[in-house]
Amino acid sequence: MKKLFALLLACLMIAGMFAGCAPKEAGSVYWLNFKPESDEALQKIAAMYTEKTGVPVKVVTAASGTYNQTLTAEMDKTEAPTLFVVGNQAAVETWGEYCLDLAGTDIYNELNTDAYILKDAQGKVCSIGYCYECYGIIVNKELLKAAGFAEDYIKNFATLKEVAESVHARAAELGFDAFSSAGMDGSSSWRFTGHLINLNYYYESVDAPDAWASCPAEIKGTYMDNFKALYDLMVINSATPRTDLANGGFDAAAEFASGKALFYFNGNWEWSGLKDKGMKAENLSMLPYYCGVEGEEKAGLNCGTENYWAVNAKASKADQEATIAFMKWLVTDAEASAIAVETFGVMPYKSAAQSTNPFLAQANDYLANGCYNMAWVTNFQPNVDAYRAAAVSALNEYNANPSAETWAKVVTAFVDGWAVQYKASNG
Repeated sequence: MKKLFALLLACLMIAGMFAGCAPKEAGSVYWLNFKPESDEALQKIAAMYTEKTGVPVKVVTAASGTYNQTLTAEMDKTEAPTLFVVGNQAAVETWGEYCLDLAGTDIYNELNTDAYILKDAQGKVCSIGYCYECYGIIVNKELLKAAGFAEDYIKNFATLKEVAESVHARAAELGFDAFSSAGMDGSSSWRFTGHLINLNYYYESVDAPDAWASCPAEIKGTYMDNFKALYDLMVINSATPRTDLANGGFDAAAEFASGKALFYFNGNWEWSGLKDKGMKAENLSMLPYYCGVEGEEKAGLNCGTENYWAVNAKASKADQEATIAFMKWLVTDAEASAIAVETFGVMPYKSAAQSTNPFLAQANDYLANGCYNMAWVTNFQPNVDAYRAAAVSALNEYNANPSAETWAKVVTAFVDGWAVQYKASNG
């Protein structure tokens, strides 16, 4: 009996050893990318990681303006994204149950700031920023000088208006106009319905910070006249008639890079493309959204992010671990992070490559000189795609027939539309 018992015990021990050595379930990564302009770089990074580790990494890029619809469709699939974007507080409310708590994870511990963290009402870290950016009015300093103005001449809306109108009036003589085209198709309209409108949200949030501590159920539209002033200045003082903007199909970046326009509304992510087109950092600068607000001489750029990583809480444990390992590698590997920073501009992680983006450097200079940061309050936009689509429709009508009546529809789309979409997204 003793021999039999010993034999059975040995068999159990051997079985346990083999069970302990059973191959671990292999994980994979599926990143649903929010930034179309970064697709090429991210495909390269994904291939690098797979070659290095053998872990499959798939990057799928949603078309501009369709991320929410694409995410909803992909999350219904068996092989759903393991890495996706939850970019504002409204999105946290929508997707919170799909977000793994990232607090204390390897990727969370690589952050060098807590400025870009989104939590739910219970304090769960739903998503963390993977890059932050700045946007404003990009200036070709060579053209500004050619128009007869000093590099530091523009300090507020009055001086911006003076320069824009002077250049537009002399466009034939100068060989360039004031503003590049402001197309209202999906590839361009976000610059105005997502970015330019931030000036209204931001200054409202300064007036009532407690009301904007979380996504407000409604907004006031206090600074819509300031939005109108800057928007009109842009579409009037351009080589492209405002009545043509609804058609889209324009290439504002090419217009700017080829020296056909002095000003270009966009952000730091345009640097690599402008550089590829032959532009030099020393000939470029970025202005804040001067719009006639009192004290705006101390305004800085719009800095923030809607690029927040979330890991799918409903993915397998193996896929979650594989995804977090990939994220950590991306922000710590010298070559990979350099490629990422080149497309993203800057990444808020301890070991990520340093940015060489001139616009981000200027954003820091504004702050160092005591200017205030125009935070990305636009991140609160509720039901963002539907909200912006209504604004585009109203702006198209206004551009086709500028009047008090059509402008009132723009205000309705942005202000009343906020309450409508907030209700739609919050039940």
